[in-house]
Parts: sequence; structure tokens; C-alpha cells
Amino acid sequence: MPKSPRIEYDEDDDGRADHAPASPDWRRRLLTWGLAAVGLGLGFLIPYTLYLNHQVGERFGQLRWQVPTRVYARPLVLKPGLAMDAQTLKTELDASGYRDDGAGVRPGTYSRNGGRWLIASRGYFDVDGKVAPRRVEVVLSGSRVSSLRDPARKQSLKVARLDPARIATLYGQQQEERRLVRIEEVPELLVTGLQAVEDRDFNHHHGIDLSGIARAAWVNLRSGEARQGASTITQQLARSGLLGIGKEQTFSRKFNEVLYALLIEARYDKRTILEAYFNQVYLGQQGSQAIHGVAAASEFWFGRDLRDLTTEQIALMIGMVRGPSLYDPRRNPERALERRNFALGKMHESGLVNDDEYKRALAAPLGVTKTPMNIANRFPSYVDLIRRQLARDYPADALQGAGLTVLSAMSPSAQAYAEGAVTRTLKSLDSAKRPPLQAGLVVTDVHNGDVVAVVGSRSFQEHGFNRAVEAQRPVGSLLKPFVYLLALAQPSRWSLASYVDDSPVTVATGRGKRWTPGNSDGRSHGAVRMEDALAHSYNQATVRIGMLVDPRRLASLIKVLAGIESDPNPALILGAVDQSPYAMAQLYQFLASGGQIQPLHAVRGVLDTNGKALNRYDVAPAPAQEGDAIAARLIGTALQHTVTNGTAHQLVSDGLGGLQSAGKTGTSNDSRDSWYAGYTGDHLAVIWVGNDQNQPTGLYGATGGMRVWSGIFSRLPSKPLDIAGKGLDFQWVSGSNVTSADCPGARRFAFVAGFQPAFAPCTVEQQATEEQGSNWRDWFGFGKDNDQQAPQQPQQPQQAPQPAPEPQH
Repeated sequence: MPKSPRIEYDEDDDGRADHAPASPDWRRRLLTWGLAAVGLGLGFLIPYTLYLNHQVGERFGQLRWQVPTRVYARPLVLKPGLAMDAQTLKTELDASGYRDDGAGVRPGTYSRNGGRWLIASRGYFDVDGKVAPRRVEVVLSGSRVSSLRDPARKQSLKVARLDPARIATLYGQQQEERRLVRIEEVPELLVTGLQAVEDRDFNHHHGIDLSGIARAAWVNLRSGEARQGASTITQQLARSGLLGIGKEQTFSRKFNEVLYALLIEARYDKRTILEAYFNQVYLGQQGSQAIHGVAAASEFWFGRDLRDLTTEQIALMIGMVRGPSLYDPRRNPERALERRNFALGKMHESGLVNDDEYKRALAAPLGVTKTPMNIANRFPSYVDLIRRQLARDYPADALQGAGLTVLSAMSPSAQAYAEGAVTRTLKSLDSAKRPPLQAGLVVTDVHNGDVVAVVGSRSFQEHGFNRAVEAQRPVGSLLKPFVYLLALAQPSRWSLASYVDDSPVTVATGRGKRWTPGNSDGRSHGAVRMEDALAHSYNQATVRIGMLVDPRRLASLIKVLAGIESDPNPALILGAVDQSPYAMAQLYQFLASGGQIQPLHAVRGVLDTNGKALNRYDVAPAPAQEGDAIAARLIGTALQHTVTNGTAHQLVSDGLGGLQSAGKTGTSNDSRDSWYAGYTGDHLAVIWVGNDQNQPTGLYGATGGMRVWSGIFSRLPSKPLDIAGKGLDFQWVSGSNVTSADCPGARRFAFVAGFQPAFAPCTVEQQATEEQGSNWRDWFGFGKDNDQQAPQQPQQPQQAPQPAPEPQH
């Protein structure tokens, strides 16, 4: 018989049989699959984690944020005697985001009691280094700063500098508004308050907080709504965009967020993580500009520096972290107030805010500004000039998003007054019978060549054609003062008291062509004083003088002073050359500065991200040479006469006689272009009014450009023009002789010292005997050696264009 299969038993040590059956096949397969899955998971997770770790090291470790380049106005420099009124001082403070809090103790605040102002400035970086914050007392009286003191030390100050206003931001490709801060610069209450509201176990967890997740779930379940989030600060940082995690609610995104958070915590300390968070957190939107970081948000929402925030403002910023759009205090103030108070409650609950401060903060308003502080470019014409002047050293892509600081020369008050004057004047001149008017103007500081205001269009925020710089229009009579300057360079031959012939004049222009300019009133005035010929802008007299001094010398002069290239034909004498307001401002800066060669500049300097000067452009100009100073002052007295008795006399009727300003009107052919160039003891402004179609406007220099000038200086504080100094001798003249002041009909004229006519009693008529020779610097070859030389015949074009006559008002 065959044997039955033998069943074997294992025996234990005690000899008993083990009756447990062997593991079934499905268990072995499950174990195999599990181990394989773990192996595959580890095979994927380890290299993936290494990849993420590399990403953290690359992006987070180097903190490669694109920080915009900021453009600032000039700081307001206060000193005793400075021309300043209350409205202008308030305009300057408002532009820089100062608040009137009635105390003027916190940086960025001020208080006012009549003419006494207490101002607490903020610190800032300037071209010369860091300027510390300080509290100053400013007393205004008689439209000037009468005293300046340190109220704490009760000491008089010679000068005080207030931090400048931000006027533009040059963004990079990401259009992100951001200002980097170190953790030391973040208020302690903001650091601890954020943790109290968003992540109270931040200092103890390692990137994710399981207890926090459970606590948030319980709170939200009890309240019936999502009142508390479960993400840690580190997780929020991971999904903030810094590491490229999307915002979609998917498992893969949450998985990446957790891994990133764990890796960040493993690599960096809590201090570094917090600093990155405060610079990256998203806190609002303005058009295409995203507001990132607490420093930028502080400026955007409150118009304050981060360190100047109050308790309630800090609480609002912390509350907005959860949803800047949802809790936008400008669009949803009620919802924002509720969220702010919730954050205040958490801060109070954590002991960060005491009972009194908590009650005060709860009762306080939101404290946000009605409109954001300037984020983008509100002054496109001025910023266009900045870009042009920086183009040599900084290509456009090197400025945008580079985190630099550009310190400009703009005066916010001068810019505001210039814009207002253009608006009011053009609106008053608009007519159905007149083509649409446009304007371009430049205002400068006569002491240093700073460009303090630029208007390139009547629509100030319009980007595009900048008429202040790009418009090339005939300048008309604006060149006449430089014709007279060349003549007065021969003091033994010409003076402002000299008689010139204003009778019809004909000039041969070559190939049988002849040019016969006339005066705007259609009349000839016979023998007139040189000063009167300039003040009344007589064309015939000016052409006679210009032909004697030679148009080629005029062309050389304006090229030296302003780089203006021109054809040296006779019509140049009456301004037949196309130039921009900026070019004419550069030319007139020579006269306004008292004879200095001052290159105009809109940029004072450029600082790096640490506040160190990379370049500076505000180098002090060389002192004027003696001859240049005499020439500029001599013409200045004649241009003052233009205001008191000539074509610009309407300024006196406007109440601006006290400025003792000097100026010149200009009108092009058929009244297509209206110009005015005028200066005081502090400022020069050159204005053009016309239209883009080059059509007649019916405006003269005095009825267009000069009206804008009047509108500016009726508001802009400026020192009167006082022309005095070495080299000039003021004498009373009757006929052709120096005489006594009480002589009937005597007039006072300025002479180059040593070249005044001989004295004659009031009752005696005689010809003046002029001194021979000259101790004055020759101008372009003129001087005692060739005073009597006949002028060389200029090389004339075939036909000179007909210049416009200058109006007689």
C-alpha cells in the first residue's frame, strides 16, 4: 500500500507540537509591495527633497528680491532768512508725508501755533552721508524764516534739513513695491504681535505646528467660520512667492509648502526667517504694483515710516496679512476695523498691550491716508529729465528694479505752483477761436543750477512728449539780451545810457536779397537809450546793434553758454533759432546766477542700497570771472527795467514789483509761440506757451508765457533780485552826461566802473567825453585794442527768415 503523506510538526523545547500554519502567499505579497512602495517613495522623496533644498538655498539664502529704484525730491533746507511762507512750508511737509498731530514729537510729525512750527524730522541718507533725525522750531515772519532753533537745547541753528519726498519709483519687470528692512528696524510690537496673531508657537515648532492645526480647527468649529488659520509663519513665507509655490488649493501645493517649511526651519534661524517674512509678505495692490513687505506697506497705507507706526496701525497691518484685499481699509473700512480689533485683542491677551493702550487703540480710527503715497511716477516730465541726465552712467535697465536711490533737485512746492499756474493760465486763455494750447517750462535755482520744477504738458501726469525738453520752437526776442551783452562788452563804446538809432534798417543777406525788419507797433522811435531799446524790445535798434557786434559772435556766445548751435545769419539777432525751454533756461542761467557757468542738473546724486554715494552731480560751480559777473549784472539791471517800464510791466500791476525781478518777453512769427524768461534772487523760470500744430495763437510773450510766470511767483517764495557788487557804478544821467540826482529828467543807469560819462552840472549841455582804453576782460576779441574796428561782414545765407516783431507792451 502506498504511504500516506506525512504531516510534520515542529516541536517546541517542551516537546509539544506547533500547530500554527505557514504565512499565506497574500501576506508575503503585501509585505513585498509595501517595502517596494517605501523604496520607491524614498527613491522619489529623497532626490525631490534634495532638489527643494537646493531651491531654498538658491532663492531664500540669497534673498534675490527685485527692489525698485526710488526717486526723491531735494531735502528742504531751512535757514534763517530763507524766503518761506506758511502755505509753502505746509506743501513741502505734506509732500514728504508729515502729519500735524499737535505735538511734533514723533518723527514725521509737526505742530503749528501761528507762525511757530515744531517739526520732528526723520533721518535719511543724502549725498554727503546720513542725516540724523532731529526736532526743530521754525518761526516764520514776513514770508521768511525769522528764526531756527533746537527746542530741546534751546539753541539757535544755522541750518536744518528735512527728509525729502519720494516723487517716483522705477520698477523692474515684476512691478513690486518693496523696501528692504533689517529685523532690527522692525518695531518690536510688530514682531511679537505678528506671532501672537498668526503663529504663537513660532519659536518652538520646526516649520509646521500640529498643535496649532488642532487648535485652529477647534476655534473655527466653535465659531462656525474660518477665524483662525493653521499655517505657520514659515509656511506663509514658503507660499508667498519667494520660492515659486503657486496659490492654488491642491494637495501638491500643500505638500510642497510643508516640505519647504521644514527645510527652511532646518537651514535658517528664526531671526532670519522673520526678516525674510517682513520683506516678502504681500500687503496690498495699487494698479499693477504689488505692495510687498511691511516697510512699503507702512508708506502705502499710512504715509509713515515703519518706525513711526502707532499700536492700532501695527494691529491693522498684522490683521491684513490674512487677506489684503478682503480687509482693504480704503475699500472695506468696517471689515478692516473688525479685523484690526481682533488683532488688538490677541495682542492684549498675550500681554503685549496694556489695558489703557488697548482701550485707546480700540477707540482710534484706522489711520490710513485717503490716497496712497506716490508709488509710481506722478511727475513724468521731471522723471524724463532725470532719465536723460542719468543715461550716460546708467542705462534704463540698470536703474529699474536696481534698489538704488536717486536724489533729485525737485522742489515739491515749486513743482506744485508751476503746475497750478499752467492750469489756471491755459484755462483762462482757452477759446474756440484759438487752437488748443500747450505749455513747457523749467524752473531753476539760480545759486547752483538745480532744476526745481519741470512741466512738459498741461496734462501733468501724461507720459509722452516732454515739451520742456523736446519742443524746438523759435525763441523770438529771448536772444536779444545776449546781443546787448556783446555790445556792452565794449564799455568805452557802449553803455546802457548810450543812444541807439531805432529807425528803419535794411540788411543785405546775399545774392541780392535784402531784409527789412520792423517794430511790432509799426513805428520807429528815433534815438533811444540802449536800456530802453532792450526793455521795449525794439527790433530795428536791436538789429543795428547786432550787426555791429557781428551775428557770428552771437552764435559763438550762445554756444559757449548753453551749447546752442545756430546759423550766424542776421535773423539770429531777433531769435530766428528753434530751441526748447530747457535750452533757454541753460542760457539764462548765466545771467540769473550772476555770470557763473552753471550746467543745469535734475539729479543731485545716486546712492546704492546701503545709502553710499555712487555718483554725485551737484558739484559746486566755479565762481564767476570778474568780467562775466559784471556783464551779467549789467544786463540784469536792463532786464529789471523791462519789468518796471518795458514789455513785462504787467508784473508790477500783478503785485510782483517787490521781487525786483529781471525778465524778457519773446514772441515768434505770427504769434505762434509765446515766451517769457524771468529771474529773481533765488529762481529762474523759462516758459513757452503755444500749440502742437504750430498755428498762430494770437498771444505775445506778455500775454502767454509771462502770465504763467506771474502765476508761479505770486505763490512761490523767492528772494528779491538785488543787483550790486564790485564792478558796477550807478550814476544819474541827463542827456549824455552824469549829473546830480535832483536834476529834472535825470535817470539812474549802471555803468562798468571807470567808464561812466563825464560829470556836467544840470544846467550845462555838453557832449560826454568817454574814457579811453579798458580794464575789463575782452569778450570774444572785443576790447580796447579793437573798439573802433569796423565790424567784419558776416557770411550771409541766401535768404534769412523773417523774425517776428516783439510787441510793445
